[in-house]
Amino acid sequence: MLTDTEGIVLRQIKTSYNRRMILLFSRKYGKISAGTSIGEKGRSKSALALRPFTYGRYELFKGRDSYNINSAEVLRSFYGIGEDVDKYMQGAYVLEFTEKALAEEMPAPRLFDLLIEFFQVLEHREKGIGTLVLAYQTKMLNVLGLLPRLDTCVCCGKAKPAFAFSVEEGGIVCRDCASERENPSDSTLISCDRFDIVRVMNYFLVNPLKKLDNIALNEETGRVMQRLVRSYAAYHLDISDIKSEKLV
Repeated sequence: MLTDTEGIVLRQIKTSYNRRMILLFSRKYGKISAGTSIGEKGRSKSALALRPFTYGRYELFKGRDSYNINSAEVLRSFYGIGEDVDKYMQGAYVLEFTEKALAEEMPAPRLFDLLIEFFQVLEHREKGIGTLVLAYQTKMLNVLGLLPRLDTCVCCGKAKPAFAFSVEEGGIVCRDCASERENPSDSTLISCDRFDIVRVMNYFLVNPLKKLDNIALNEETGRVMQRLVRSYAAYHLDISDIKSEKLV
């Protein structure tokens, strides 16, 4: 069966006989693996659409157990990302992070649109790229229905100021509950009483990425947020061992 879909290339692997396997995040089918004989070199519209940071349309042959990309065309190329080392590394990290969050052949159109919006903003952003990545990850957790509890303590259920964040229990913990824990040195607790993490995350949630152009977290707050998000994703989504993580 021939079909087509919009998509973003997440990863590609060279195989035998000049073929490649493309891991494609498609709007219609979600994350799929598709073989192709389209050459990676050259300036044909199909070859260009298989490059990183390209939003394209792909003609697929959908078999019973596999997909094949017959042809492709570029809808938009975010070539500016590849011209800046920091942007490229951060973009590659987001692609790998997103890949690990997606289930096979499970459409996620809201996340698809969010990823395209991220690329649009990343291409033109001049500073605070790490803040943009954290905003994307926060929004991604929300889209997937896995946003941590931010309004009340996960232990007592009361609306008290956040003293710490519990990765395991999935939300903020107040000072009283944190002090009553049997193991106060619990490694899943991340102290956040000095940082208004709740306000930052809520700000990310209510504003589109394109409105965060002039927002950049200070270095210390950024490190706490990064540790929180990565630990939470590793625990609840099994997103770990990200190769590009060491480069950002």
